[in-house]
Amino acid sequence: MVELFVSTLVHMTYGLWIFASAIVLDLAGFISEEHRKSSSKVMPFLSSALSPMSGSLVDLAEDDPERHMLHTAATAFMDSDVKTPIVMLHGIFGFGKGKLGKLSYWGGAEQKDDRVLVPDLGSLTSIHDRACALFYYLKGGTVHYGDAHGKEFGHAPIGRTYYEGHYPEWDEHHPVHFVGHSTGVQVARLLQQLLAEKKFPGHENTNENWVISITSLSGALNGTTRVHMDGISEDGRTLRSVCLLQILRIAVLIYEWIDFGLFNKYYGFGFEHYNLSWRKAGLMGLISTLSGQTGPFAHSDWILPDLSIHSAIEFNKRVKTFPNTYYFSYGAKITRKTFGFTLPFSLFRVHPLLLIRSIQMCLFRFSTPPYEGYRDEDWKDNDGALNTKSQLFPCIPTPHPHQEMESDELQVGQTFQPGIWYYRVIEGDHIHFIINKDRAGVQFDMLYDNIFRRCRKHYQRPSVLKIIGTACQCVGDCICNHCGKQ
Repeated sequence: MVELFVSTLVHMTYGLWIFASAIVLDLAGFISEEHRKSSSKVMPFLSSALSPMSGSLVDLAEDDPERHMLHTAATAFMDSDVKTPIVMLHGIFGFGKGKLGKLSYWGGAEQKDDRVLVPDLGSLTSIHDRACALFYYLKGGTVHYGDAHGKEFGHAPIGRTYYEGHYPEWDEHHPVHFVGHSTGVQVARLLQQLLAEKKFPGHENTNENWVISITSLSGALNGTTRVHMDGISEDGRTLRSVCLLQILRIAVLIYEWIDFGLFNKYYGFGFEHYNLSWRKAGLMGLISTLSGQTGPFAHSDWILPDLSIHSAIEFNKRVKTFPNTYYFSYGAKITRKTFGFTLPFSLFRVHPLLLIRSIQMCLFRFSTPPYEGYRDEDWKDNDGALNTKSQLFPCIPTPHPHQEMESDELQVGQTFQPGIWYYRVIEGDHIHFIINKDRAGVQFDMLYDNIFRRCRKHYQRPSVLKIIGTACQCVGDCICNHCGKQ
């Protein structure tokens, strides 16, 4: 009970800190904007000179902040028409552009390129529901989760409508790069599989080649033992009666039921398709969800059960590593073995949110192994949220093609082939390279610069590519951004 109290306190404190930080950033931005407006009134002639066309898009954008954001994004995309979009996918409890005000989940890394999309896909929704939402976010239209899926888990088969897709031309000839943190990479992988299986009604021409590359940053490729510390039973699906996740479940259901518009627009958990609001569910609906009879937590259609090793085994059986897509992975680690014990190597360099769980993950043992050949020793190293073994490449129940990267820097003579997971281990905890870029320092810029450079400079269509001096050599049909040749 003491551990449960401490864990709850730590997680609540961090959540409130994130929320407060977002509010402070917004207030600072509001004050700055008001100051700018008051300054413009002092020099009206300057304002007229800067915006002479009354009623133009510029004027409309100034009057309507949301339209201003859409206009700015559209202009940036038109100006960078030749570039393939890089889509950055947040992890558990994460958020995309438009949520938590001006706070960036990626620590501002998305500003390193002028054609980056940062969707908000729901912080606790299942990998399946996020993958479906991501398709329609890019392509446009009403989110369709599948009739059978909706019936099985007790939610509406359709969700929100994207009246304008963020990349409506998306297809095999206009593909995308995905960069996923934590569970975000699983969303990208499942979406690629759904594209290959042609699962989206009205879009029968989809295939796996709509995706050029997937980059995993501390990705949950094989699940994590941490879910069992948080409250998932050893079956990998159900919740224990007393645990941190039970407290989370109650808090989320009440938050969704109250449905305070301003807060929900600021941050949401993504369960709109469950109709949890008091306006639709009523008091009896709240009682039903709290008692575990209905709602996302009554089944396994939410993110935590998806993160168990048991779920990852079934996931990796279905989801393939495709031969025309590039795969890169960065696994994080904050532990090392000393005198026969694996523990965090520095108490001061691990975020307080992750320290207790990191120690528990080092000590965790399954009473019943989740798969044949499982060894607790292989899963001890971790980043405070995910086991390092899980982050490198899909390895259970059978390993997908993989190869270790000796260096993250793109070297002369270095060759990358599609259909292989290129991975390396980096030092840091699970949130070292998100939210607060100052924690990682210069490593933050080095990491994202390399990721973006790899997307931008060295290939555009799937091929075997080899860096040769200042030029490049492509084997197969491709259009290379580095040399501009076909």
